[in-house]
Amino acid sequence: MLLVYTHKITPRLKYTFKHICKRILGLEVKFTSKVEDFIAHSSLKMSYTKKPLSSELYVRSNELLFEQGLSDIDISVQQWNDTKGFFPTSERSDLPFDIFAASFYLLSRYEEYLPHVKDDYGRFMAKESLAFKHRFLNQPIVDIWAYKLQNVLKKRFPDFVFSERSYKVQPVIDVPMAYYFRKKGLLRTIGGTFSDIGRLRLRQLYQRYSVLMGFKRDPYDTFKWIITKQKLCDFKFMVFFLIGDYSTYDKNISTNKKEFVSLIKSVADYSDVGLKASYFALEDISVLKKEKLKMETIINSELKAVRHSFSKLNLPKSYRNLIELEINQDFSMGYVDTLGFRAGTCTPFQWYDLDYEVQTPLKINPYHCLDFALLKYDSQLDKSEHLQKLINHIKAVNGTFVPIFHNYTFADIERWKGYRALFNLIIETAE
Repeated sequence: MLLVYTHKITPRLKYTFKHICKRILGLEVKFTSKVEDFIAHSSLKMSYTKKPLSSELYVRSNELLFEQGLSDIDISVQQWNDTKGFFPTSERSDLPFDIFAASFYLLSRYEEYLPHVKDDYGRFMAKESLAFKHRFLNQPIVDIWAYKLQNVLKKRFPDFVFSERSYKVQPVIDVPMAYYFRKKGLLRTIGGTFSDIGRLRLRQLYQRYSVLMGFKRDPYDTFKWIITKQKLCDFKFMVFFLIGDYSTYDKNISTNKKEFVSLIKSVADYSDVGLKASYFALEDISVLKKEKLKMETIINSELKAVRHSFSKLNLPKSYRNLIELEINQDFSMGYVDTLGFRAGTCTPFQWYDLDYEVQTPLKINPYHCLDFALLKYDSQLDKSEHLQKLINHIKAVNGTFVPIFHNYTFADIERWKGYRALFNLIIETAE
């Protein structure tokens, strides 16, 4: 156990130390403000305050973990060996940067509460982030810092044996539209037919009716392939189905269609099934509650996780709504157009409510790669190389890789050519 001496024990301090020490390093941590308790402790210990007590392992603290609310923080990012750091400490400090305050800044998504430019969907964009501006978005920097702390602890306490965690993969399959042609209802089918004719999409028109007449499989119906892959893995995929009402943004199949409900049930026999919350459920908790209850009725069990449509988050409202409905996991934390680490970590973490200054029961599973983000790379080789670099960064810190693919990503469609191979590449890294 690591004992931390500090002048003030705050919720922010406990939250951050527990993520770095317990979740990443597997190290129990306790806190004290009594010098005599600190001196008496015979195992791992460090002080986190403004001045060292004596010659103990010491990290000079920034004020961030002792403050409340938001303030305009002046941040200077500097090079630190093969990574970056901010909130510099002092010469006496055993680490050149206060990794705890810096980690809290990234994990709490502090910057997303400050004024920023949003995209057309109202999302926080990668280019607005500190990580993107200072070129460390491609690193799980919080995990890297944690291992730097471990190295310092090992030098001070060479006899202590640290536990080791292992690299994991948590694949996510997003299903905003289970079928492209089938089960759409008469009006949508007629509308699609006239659209094909009007735009001279004769090949698609032919494909539409080949599917509707049962001669061909629907292009988006890749679930047989997904389940086959799942059977070969000893870890479960997380599959999110959109079951919200039809709207401008959400165009899935109605749950009145028995075959769609049967599909969800059959996938739930092999994988974990979550709710892809509709666009309007993001703003309206009553809509989210309705979708949650509907999904629980279909899968006949408590809902494990939610992922918001378009990866949209309105902090803190989005997460408070999940907590109010006792939904304990979220998979919306990431960037749709950029590979990398939005919260700076590849370790699932609890959400910290900055307004109430409290750690919540909501577990955030940050994702690091959305299939759309790979489209910017022209060749299959480029896609594979960038994906492999990302995997290598996560493997180096024994983290959890969360990639998000869609059911149509595995379809025989030109745009998604080679994506089955990319998914296979990811799955194979976990073996």
